[in-house]
Amino acid sequence: MARNKHPQETVNLILDVASHLFMEKGYEHTSIQEIINNLGGLSKGAIYHHFKSKDDILVAVTERITAESNRLLAAIRNRTDLNGKEKLKAIFKEALKRPVQNQLFTMALDFRNNPKLLSSFLQETVENAAPNYILPIIRQGISDGSIETDYPKELAELIILVANIWTNPMIFNCSAQESYRKFMVFGQMLKGLGLDIVDEEMAERVEELASIYQKNNKVRYHSAL
Repeated sequence: MARNKHPQETVNLILDVASHLFMEKGYEHTSIQEIINNLGGLSKGAIYHHFKSKDDILVAVTERITAESNRLLAAIRNRTDLNGKEKLKAIFKEALKRPVQNQLFTMALDFRNNPKLLSSFLQETVENAAPNYILPIIRQGISDGSIETDYPKELAELIILVANIWTNPMIFNCSAQESYRKFMVFGQMLKGLGLDIVDEEMAERVEELASIYQKNNKVRYHSAL
């Protein structure tokens, strides 16, 4: 197959193939050569024209997933039928139940072995998700009386960092039960701040996602031995 003359189409093809292989084999057990072998004749040079390494491909894959998540966050943020507190609950509930979460945890990413990915994820969390999606909702909640805080910016960062980082098994390698307990503590923390927005259904979904991660991580580890 001749090299794609449209750069974005080439990038999308690389990311589609890489995403499939990462889910099937796991990121750690997928090589650049395997990605090339599944590109229908696209050359190695075409990949390295757009991505310097497999890590860069992974960052782009996760950024594409994050972009989809951000569209969901924006839709909830912009709703007019919910108060601030209700929007926060809706964001957690909808974000957790999305099928793309299963895909992400099936890849069994280990952020500890991918500092570039971890750095990108932290930057996205603090510099984009917190100020652009969580903070406006908290400010609305202050205005409509459903949220009480003198520190909206700091509260927005705290909420998203605990939810995305501390409870994340891909960062701390938590078991399903550990992830469940962490999320329940997260709920208790929010309740103490007047935000009773975490329920059992959410905690069970977190446990399910952690179980998906651990299962795929363990299977791929043994298959590599």
